[in-house]
Amino acid sequence: MRLYRRGDEGEAVRDIQDRLTALGHPTDPDPIATFGEGTFRAVSEFQTKRGLWADGIVGPDTWRALVSAGFKLGSRILYHRVPMMRGDDVADLQRQLNSLGFESGYVDGIFGPDTLRGLLEFQANRGLAEDGLTGAEVLAELALMARATSKPGREVVRDHQWLENLPSTMAGQRIYVDAFCRDDAEAATTWPPAVLLSTIIQTNGAAVFLSRAVDTTPSELVRAVRANRLGIDVVVSICSARHDPPGAYYFASEMSSSLAGAALAGLVGARLGLEAAGRATPMLKNTRAPAVVVALAEFSERAVTAIAQGLFDLYTTDWSEPGSTNEP
Repeated sequence: MRLYRRGDEGEAVRDIQDRLTALGHPTDPDPIATFGEGTFRAVSEFQTKRGLWADGIVGPDTWRALVSAGFKLGSRILYHRVPMMRGDDVADLQRQLNSLGFESGYVDGIFGPDTLRGLLEFQANRGLAEDGLTGAEVLAELALMARATSKPGREVVRDHQWLENLPSTMAGQRIYVDAFCRDDAEAATTWPPAVLLSTIIQTNGAAVFLSRAVDTTPSELVRAVRANRLGIDVVVSICSARHDPPGAYYFASEMSSSLAGAALAGLVGARLGLEAAGRATPMLKNTRAPAVVVALAEFSERAVTAIAQGLFDLYTTDWSEPGSTNEP
């Protein structure tokens, strides 16, 4: 899709404004169908709330988030299909199933095979028709068990186990090094430090996979999907700090967060003297492996070395020790 920003007009802008207003982000005083300062402010507020890069521009990621936010559990029947259903209703379903012990994967709002498996197990356990549909009976049964949904989800248990089972060295691990490329300037800026980081990691025995070539600029979502296809163990992404402050970011949404990602971000952030914070951008939300996105104003050799040291710390920490993990 095209990008919508200040100065644009038309029915698409009207649609954006209507969705923002319905979600509690009014676009006043902008006229209807005109993308002015009011709409820019509303978009930026929405992006911040949803853990996206707050640039005030409606691109593919922000548009998907706007559409997803409009769905509430029960407003439609959810099921597995291609393309997969997305929305806050899916995320709510995943959260409830995970809390009840029916593992549905990360609470990412994407109805994939893990969510289908969790739903079918729930239906079988509760004596419901095993059709993979979230109809009235499934919703009623979930409501009856609502008290249990406050318990930690299966994804939290899985992250604990992942950390505790980490090898003491990264030798043989599959590490994905991602260089952001939202425009040509950023692509040129992040490529040299990505290559340097890859070299340092590779020297320590890990298998390194770069997310892109020097002369290509695939979208963040495409790069995230590639990491899943390669069966990556850990994702380390670097980007230019623009609308968000410098930091080490891990996956976190209004309904869930990655314990393993937070642990990695905390270690990398500590090495860089930066805060670890949650975000829900595609590289963090759509990758199955624990991921960190490091945003810096500039990438010196010292900074890249610190990122690598934070990654090394992930493997040398004894995660079975009490207090070695703190849920975000």
